[in-house]
Amino acid sequence: MLPPVDHPWFGEGQPPIVLTAGRLVEQKDYPTLLRAFAGLRGQRPAHLVILGEGKLLPELKALAAALNIAEEVNFAGFDPNPYRYMARCSVFVLSSAWEGFSNVVAEALACGAQVVSTDCNSGPAEILENGSYGQLVPVGDNAALANAIAKALDHPLPKDSLRQRGRSFTARTAAEQYLEAVGIHLS
Repeated sequence: MLPPVDHPWFGEGQPPIVLTAGRLVEQKDYPTLLRAFAGLRGQRPAHLVILGEGKLLPELKALAAALNIAEEVNFAGFDPNPYRYMARCSVFVLSSAWEGFSNVVAEALACGAQVVSTDCNSGPAEILENGSYGQLVPVGDNAALANAIAKALDHPLPKDSLRQRGRSFTARTAAEQYLEAVGIHLS
């Protein structure tokens, strides 16, 4: 059982929560996410929670204020247990301009979160099986990102299916697949 999230936005009857997690750096392209969230807020109530720390925090807070969404955005800082947020969010978003494997997408899936991600190099398309387990949008396209978030909110995928996909990326599964690839069968 995951510990609760001590934040009023995660209570009963609250608007949907859009969540992201990562360092507040250029690679994560949070300006695109903030602009997308502003577009989403033009259509419906929602909250955005950003887990992470970094040098861009003042700039991102200023952009949220300029977009008139500061009251709906919570820069929650670093949390050693982001999974408790992932398990309770309405949709998890990765807005990165580039990534490696993107562990956070696999982790969000393992928590049963709906996922929307940029189709950046490399990782998200493979993890989401080209959109089978979450929405993929072009990098830097805030309108497409807003539309994909709305679609994920309106038409969620089954949580059990998402969790099962997330389990494909455990260390044990990866080790078994590696051993199988080199010709060692454990069964």
